[in-house]
This record gives sequence, C-alpha cells and structure tokens, in this order.
Amino acid sequence: MASSKTSPLAGFYQELTTCTSGELDALVPSGIQKDIGHFNVFDMAAVWQPAQAKPAASYACRSFYKISLLRGRSRIDFPDATIQIEDSALIFSSPKLPYQWAPEPEQKGHFCVFTAEFLLPANSGVVLDELPIFKGDRHPVFTLSAADSARVETIFQRMHEEMASDYAYKYDLLRTYVLELIHLGQKQQPATVLHPAHSGAARLTSLFIELLERQFPLETPQQRLLLRTAKDYADHLAVHVNHLNKVLKETTGRTTTDLIGSRIAQEAKALLRQTDWTMADIADSLGFADVAHFANFFKRQTAVAPGAFRSLATV
Repeated sequence: MASSKTSPLAGFYQELTTCTSGELDALVPSGIQKDIGHFNVFDMAAVWQPAQAKPAASYACRSFYKISLLRGRSRIDFPDATIQIEDSALIFSSPKLPYQWAPEPEQKGHFCVFTAEFLLPANSGVVLDELPIFKGDRHPVFTLSAADSARVETIFQRMHEEMASDYAYKYDLLRTYVLELIHLGQKQQPATVLHPAHSGAARLTSLFIELLERQFPLETPQQRLLLRTAKDYADHLAVHVNHLNKVLKETTGRTTTDLIGSRIAQEAKALLRQTDWTMADIADSLGFADVAHFANFFKRQTAVAPGAFRSLATV
C-alpha cells in the first residue's frame, strides 16, 4: 500500500521512527496493492529509539493489527489493567484494543503490523475481530516458555528473510507465518475462551466426533482400529461412559454405540467397494473376532451381506 501523509500506517511509521515523509519509503514495503492489504515486520533493535520514544498521553487505538515478540522488561497498560513483562512475551493488538506500551531502554524483539485485508485470502472470509485472540475485551499478552520463545523468534526471522527476498509469492508465505503466530497465541488461551458460545455438551460432542474421525481411513490390512467401544472413547476423553452416552444422546439423538457402529459400517463399505482386501483382512482391521462376526454386524447395519454389497458395487 503506498504511503501518504494522511495514511494511518504512515503515521505509525513516523511515530515509531521519527522519519520524514520522504524517509518513509524505506519502511513501507513495495509491491503491496490495496486489494491485498498491507504487511511489514520490524526488528526492534533496528527501529526503536528509546531516547525519543515516549508512551502516548492517552490510550492509543490503532488502525492496524500488530503482533509483537517482546524480550526484556516492559509494561503494557490497558484501560483496566497493567501487565508487567519480565522476560519473553507474545502480544496481540487490534484496532479495538487501546493500550500504552512502556519499554525499557534495552528492549529487544520483533513486531509485525498488518491490515485486515492482508489476511483475507488466507482466512477464507473469517473476520479477524471474531477470532478469540483479537477480542477487544481481553488482554492478549502471553508469557512464553523458552521453547515457545525460540519458535516465535524463528517465525519472525523467516518473516524478515521473506520481506528481503524477491520471491513472487512471498506475501502468501508471510500470511501463513502471521496465521501461525495467531494460532500459537490462541493455543495459550483456555478452552472457555476459545469456545465461548459452546456448552459443555456441545464441546464434548465435538471432541468425540473428532476422535472418531481420526480413526479413519484404514490404509493397509495391517492397520487396526484402535478405539471400538463407548468405553474406549470415554476413557480417551477422560469422562465416564455414562456421561458420554447421556451427552451424545442429548446432542445427536443417537447412542455412542450407534454412532461408532455407523462410522465403522461406513468404513467397511469403502473397503469393500474400493479395495481388494479379503473379508478376513477387513474384519481384522475393523476389530472383529472373525469374518462371521463382521458379516453379522454389516448385515445389521446395511441389511445386505458384505459379499453381496461388494458384488453390487463392482457391477
């Protein structure tokens, strides 16, 4: 996006570096058009001028999104809270979140700034303000472990490398790095924040369905179905089997056993239709004691014997 004296992002660059309007051209990245938004990344050591920089007199709202990796002591002041950073932290800010930042003279780290339009191609229509990390009523400041701090540092280094490259699709790659930081931050949030509109029952149902689907597809005859019974799933989800049964009955109208059986039958149909596995191979992979047990199960589920189903499917 081209810079101008009235551009909010251009104003940000001037505020950050005390550059003149002519010097802004060195900071504003070239090759970004309005239809794909704006992105840039900075190393704080290269642009921060502690002698000239002062916290804003009032809580400043920005016109852009910002993700920062701060290393060293600093303070973030929100209208309703003050957060002291002692070591390494990942911070997210949005146009809806006013704050002041008070760094120490030896502040280190990186930050990137971007507009909502920049992420639209990668987000498939997802509105940034709807993501938990950018909710305006929360303080998205996360203290990082040494391992997470190193991971975030690597992501920012890759951003710097891409910004300096002439790769034709570098902004597509930069979007993936931004999204990786967003998801890393959201993983730091409790489940109650990530799923605020979901009841406990809906959440458990979602986890069950996800776990059920992860058992499939079966790719080779040597692969075995690991979870087959309601108790298997309840144990894996750390809930009592009676509770799981009650929740699934309330949310889906079907029992746990019925849901598992339907999904196994669906996989059996795919194996009969799309592979040349023997009946014994299929029965064994799906966890049946023998072909007779598998045949009885399949006929109860589909009203057709597995051999007849395979014959019809190949006609």
